[in-house]
Amino acid sequence: MTDNVIAHWLDGKPFGGTSDRTAPVTNPATGQVTGQVALATLEDARAVIDAAAAAFPAWRDTSLAKRTAVMFKFRELLNAKKGELAEIITAEHGKVLSDALGEISRGQEVVEFACGIPHLLKGGFTENASTKVDVYSIRQPVGPVGIISPFNFPAMVPMWFFPVAIAAGNTVVLKPSEKDPTASLWMAKLWEEAGLPPGVFNVLQGDKLAVDELLENKAIKAISFVGSTPIAQYVYSTGTSHGKRVQALGGAKNHAIVLPDADLDLAADAMVNAGFGSAGERCMAISALVAVGNIADELVAKIVERTTPLVTGDGTKGADMGPLVTKAHRDKVASYVDAGEAAGATIVVDGRTVEADGGADGFWLGPTLIDNVTTDMSIYTDEIFGPVLSVVRVDTYDEALELINSNQYGNGTAIFTNDGGAARRFQNEVEVGMIGINVPIPVPMAYFSFGGWKNSLFGDTHAHGMDGVHFYTRGKAVTSRWLDPSHGGINLGFPEND
Repeated sequence: MTDNVIAHWLDGKPFGGTSDRTAPVTNPATGQVTGQVALATLEDARAVIDAAAAAFPAWRDTSLAKRTAVMFKFRELLNAKKGELAEIITAEHGKVLSDALGEISRGQEVVEFACGIPHLLKGGFTENASTKVDVYSIRQPVGPVGIISPFNFPAMVPMWFFPVAIAAGNTVVLKPSEKDPTASLWMAKLWEEAGLPPGVFNVLQGDKLAVDELLENKAIKAISFVGSTPIAQYVYSTGTSHGKRVQALGGAKNHAIVLPDADLDLAADAMVNAGFGSAGERCMAISALVAVGNIADELVAKIVERTTPLVTGDGTKGADMGPLVTKAHRDKVASYVDAGEAAGATIVVDGRTVEADGGADGFWLGPTLIDNVTTDMSIYTDEIFGPVLSVVRVDTYDEALELINSNQYGNGTAIFTNDGGAARRFQNEVEVGMIGINVPIPVPMAYFSFGGWKNSLFGDTHAHGMDGVHFYTRGKAVTSRWLDPSHGGINLGFPEND
């Protein structure tokens, strides 16, 4: 047992809360418990939510110029100190440092997008719509919002949401994963250093009790969630039944089609990167490689050639791939490999036997490549969320397309081809929200929006981009007539923003 208790963040400072319940936080590379995260009581959750509600009126009425200044300061501080945050992510999640830094950089893109909030919130204006009557539109913040984020991206996923929410004038309660909660407190301290007023950004540590209070508390007006599909369905149905806006991003089973005309070296590189990066713990990871025609043997050989030299180990020591986040998750992923083998699939590279460069009690599972997978196997049907790449062999493009379109998920997909016509046909016909053409992980830039189709998204609004701006604001149309002109006196000074 460790004495390190990871607390909540309320009104610009740590908040220990009243609960005697905690959950262990481990270093996945050693298996050692490094801290205990506080699990909120109902009173704790309400105290954090009340702080966000109390801070909202003043932050809503703060000028765009001042809000933007805070956003720019946060951006500069994050650029200067991102190495600290990367070390925290690696210590609690297990991903290698370079991957942790990449996560922060992708989150930073949304911070930079939110720095342009004055332009993004501009309304429209029509003069003299009727005689001496003007009509214009404005966008206003929705109020305190809840963000429920997963373990796999403890910095990037919250940054998909809170920069836009805060810049638009909302206050935030972030509920991070219990598995890697420290990154959220680090970001809270950075907001304080950037000059964000107390209560605008708060952190609520906890489990289902904390989540349910966010979903049901009347003070919370909108919920952003990322996680598995069953929980996304629960969050969406519970939140909307309590009158909230909800965007709930769920699970995925991402396919990559490789056509016979593709550059197989490029495709093999991409499959290794997209299948095994971050130990496969990405909602945009490629977990199903669909090889079309007679290329499968050659492509599998090229993937083996690239996978064999990879080093699985401690992310702080130069390994290519780190451990899985917990022992329970490691064992669950390994059980899918066992099931695939028992069902008749061919284990080409077996990560269950990896010799890791890390602690003996680390949660290790090396890159795993499984060939001759069929669509009735659990290793194909289920979202595994680990470093497991399944190869499905088909004869034609139409068979490959049908595999994707008949799947319950529609998060991301990719096609590898040198045929522009085939690529254009694929982007038109595939029923998936984010598509890569010779790009294996098609996460869009922050000024576009992130989100899938089918059981990968519940709600009508995607993350960040203009979808994010619209989610965190409400529109008003104002019709105005002024009968008597007036003026405010003489002032020859140059006008300044305030």
